[in-house]
Amino acid sequence: MLDDLTYAAWEPTKTTLHLWCQIVGKIALRSSALRNHWWNCTLKPMARGVRTELLRANGASFDVELDFVDHRTIVRSGEHDDVTFRLHDGLSVAEFYAALEKTLSVLSIEVPILARPYGMPSLTTPFADDREHHAYDPVMVRRWWNATRWTADVFERFASEFAGKQGPVQLFWHGFDLALGRYSGRRAAGPPKADPVEREAYSHEVIAFGFWPGDANVPAPTYYTYTAPEPETLTTFALRPAGAAWNAAGSGHMGTVAYDTIRTAADPQAALLDFLHSAYEAGTQSAGWDVARLTHESR
Repeated sequence: MLDDLTYAAWEPTKTTLHLWCQIVGKIALRSSALRNHWWNCTLKPMARGVRTELLRANGASFDVELDFVDHRTIVRSGEHDDVTFRLHDGLSVAEFYAALEKTLSVLSIEVPILARPYGMPSLTTPFADDREHHAYDPVMVRRWWNATRWTADVFERFASEFAGKQGPVQLFWHGFDLALGRYSGRRAAGPPKADPVEREAYSHEVIAFGFWPGDANVPAPTYYTYTAPEPETLTTFALRPAGAAWNAAGSGHMGTVAYDTIRTAADPQAALLDFLHSAYEAGTQSAGWDVARLTHESR
């Protein structure tokens, strides 16, 4: 049984956790080689939380994990024992940032980052000065993590059907969403976007799928999909299950279905897979993808 994840019940915690993840993600960005679509610096779901990939700085190999079962940050290095510190209510963004810097310094690792929020227009305070965000409700974090881990398992099952270029199931610390992307193999048409982050993210045709915990504009956890570049006929294809719909988003559309619709379904896994399959069908048919070439022969 999936837990209720009412946005208002954990919004202060969600914002604090999002900012912590941005700090870890920016360390990963500065300590790894660029991979297409920024896959090198996303956070990967593990059994107990999320973790960076293998990182390297100052001649040392290391990784960083946020453990949402024992509620701690763990820094592992190939040259030293693990170093940890506790995640708890009252730990501000500034204190988390300082604690992670201190932990890395114990391992003789220094990673300078652009230490302020990214892609969060209402939040501009540098990490080192942010003492406003300090909420951490371990019960709600565990609820979110249980939903995220379950979703990652379903996304992995869905991913196993695809034979083309496909991203890992990963947590993007930019938007705090768990996401998976499938690619046609064709470069994206149209003029390049001015933002270098967007330009790299959408350099190839993609159908994206994700799980997002919500924000002030959409205060509810939601599953989403979009196709980029968006084909003209995308929204003429119906999404499943009942309750899923296309919604205007910026200059295009995003398909959504509420987390509550999925979690309260008779078979939540089947309901989520139905949404993912209907989104893929809509994107591939409207964009003219070669589906046969991109499907495993035995599936």
